[in-house]
Amino acid sequence: MKRPALSLVLIGLFSLSAVSWVVAAEKEATKSESSKAVATFSASGDRLLNAVKYLAADEQEGRGVGTKGLDRAGDYIAAQFKKLGLKTELFDGKPFQTFTMQTGAELGPKNEAALVNTGKEGKKLVLKLGTDFNTLSLGGSGKFDLPLVFVGYGITAKDEKYDDYAGIDVKDKAVIVMRHEPQQNNPHSAFNGTQTSPYAPYVRKISNAYEHGAAAVIFLTDDYDIQQRVEQARKRWLQAIDELTEATEKFKKIEKPTQAQTEEFRKESIKLTEAIGRYSKTLEDEYDPMVTFKGAGPGGESTRIPVIYVRRTALAEMAQDALGTDLAAIEREIDKGPTPHSRELKNWRLQGEVTVKRTEAQVKNVVGVLEGSGPKADETVVVGAHYDHLGYGGEGSFVPNAKEIHNGADDNGSGSAALLEVAALMAQQQGKLSRRVVFIAFTGEERGLIGSARYCKEPLYPLDKTVAMVNMDMVGRLTDNKLIIQGVDTAKEFDVIIDGLNKRFDFKLTKQPGGFGPSDHSSFYSQKVPVMHFFTGTHKEYHRPSDDVELINVDGMKRIAEMVAETTLAIAQADARPSYLESKRPAAAMGGGGNRPYFGSIPDFAQNEPGYALMGAAKDSPAEKAGMKAGDIIIKLGESRIGNLEDFDSALRKYKAGDKVVVVVKRGGKEVPLTVTLDPPR
Repeated sequence: MKRPALSLVLIGLFSLSAVSWVVAAEKEATKSESSKAVATFSASGDRLLNAVKYLAADEQEGRGVGTKGLDRAGDYIAAQFKKLGLKTELFDGKPFQTFTMQTGAELGPKNEAALVNTGKEGKKLVLKLGTDFNTLSLGGSGKFDLPLVFVGYGITAKDEKYDDYAGIDVKDKAVIVMRHEPQQNNPHSAFNGTQTSPYAPYVRKISNAYEHGAAAVIFLTDDYDIQQRVEQARKRWLQAIDELTEATEKFKKIEKPTQAQTEEFRKESIKLTEAIGRYSKTLEDEYDPMVTFKGAGPGGESTRIPVIYVRRTALAEMAQDALGTDLAAIEREIDKGPTPHSRELKNWRLQGEVTVKRTEAQVKNVVGVLEGSGPKADETVVVGAHYDHLGYGGEGSFVPNAKEIHNGADDNGSGSAALLEVAALMAQQQGKLSRRVVFIAFTGEERGLIGSARYCKEPLYPLDKTVAMVNMDMVGRLTDNKLIIQGVDTAKEFDVIIDGLNKRFDFKLTKQPGGFGPSDHSSFYSQKVPVMHFFTGTHKEYHRPSDDVELINVDGMKRIAEMVAETTLAIAQADARPSYLESKRPAAAMGGGGNRPYFGSIPDFAQNEPGYALMGAAKDSPAEKAGMKAGDIIIKLGESRIGNLEDFDSALRKYKAGDKVVVVVKRGGKEVPLTVTLDPPR
């Protein structure tokens, strides 16, 4: 059935510059209707599947930064660009924008520290690596013999009228800094109350110390955090004991247990006993926790000042001698205001040396170009996808202790394959494009959007002439026909083109607002380039070794590649460039869950219904044990009403590990209460 003409309906609602978008959308739709909904572009499922198979093969080593497999993947993409007839002699005759990036940090050969009293007693407290202190990868290497200054939480907060560095000189000294922030149990505190404030991260505190002239940083756990951790661990430990006791009493009541009943109880008791042992060890560790070498983050700049983490017990004697009281008492005094209680530790110095070895690798963005012709040929549309992944796991993996190849078929073998397919489809327009189209396979996305940030810093073509960026990240697992496009609100014309095209493609479309998010489009939007990000959602294989090619929905990828190609064509051929809009939605958080208890839900970003929608629950998580399923929508957690993911995160932070919380989910139109027993943070 032929649809009504859009242009007549919308011409009065848009500026003249937007009308061309309506016309372009109509032209594309008209082409399809005349051929009974056959796409203007017809993608190849075989090409897509072959590309994913190559990129996600074990030989590519998970395309981790620093691996030969990542280089092979880049070479493969470059060869495909050249085969398609794209212009690839771009950087000294090659398609590679090469640069060096840090691949990791390792503990160096010499790491020693001592607290030395230079007064009459001349006492030296030698700290043992791994027992009393750890070097942190966030810091740099160096020898030190420095005076010591206690600076509380190490916070300078102008708006909150709080400054631990006010009135005290820390230049060329080592500062002792407590984790987190004041008044953590006060919901009315200026520091976000019971939620972690922006001043809490390690990197923020290190930067503040560095800005004030400090030459080294000593971190220690604050007493409030210790008490909370101990209480959570104790509660979960005792609960495991109760579960074993309950199971034992239940078994005892069976007068003549069968072999099957006995075997069932034996297995259950072993499992519960092992759990008691784990929680017991956790409890022991929480009384004075130690942060590991990479526990505060994967690594900082090589020029950073030395940073170490020291147990409170190792600092207790020095604190009592120099401050005349214990650290917990000072913490309570700070909380009363909050009022800083920074002071020098007279006669005490930090002596020693730490070494942090940093490894680097040369990496490359891969670029291919289709030139435009005519008066708009100097304007550029970028189509991108990252081709790196997690290699053999480690940082970023949801199974960080397993050294296995993470093939990343969906993340982002799918996006890279779709990028090649869009390039193949667009190559059909060689010589017909009004604007230049630049295809970029980015590296270093998993390390923090490094490749796209590098391109935006050193663009091949000026960013002020880059009219749009279309990104694809995880487009290989289309489920229930649900497609997510973020950033449609970053240009006023994007809604028109997407709505027009989707009348034929007929995706169950979720248009998420905002130009910022955890993928490469963010780098461009930060430079005021309108963006669209295509995404089919997270799943239980995300950032796990199980993200393999067998799970890819090739037909779904084919349709998405066609839609992206037609979207790109419409942008490239429009009379006017897209009109950039600044999104009212804040940048998406990039960080982790902090110290909140572990729940184990997998979000469904394609769901628009009020509440927190789930794609499922992680294996053996509290959510799975409580009976949560894919399709559930959490609408209440305890006494808190839940309208979205942010509401859920905020509500969850009100609880501790071991707490039993009633969670209400909508399932099949009914409200179902489920009881969740929260686990310690992971």
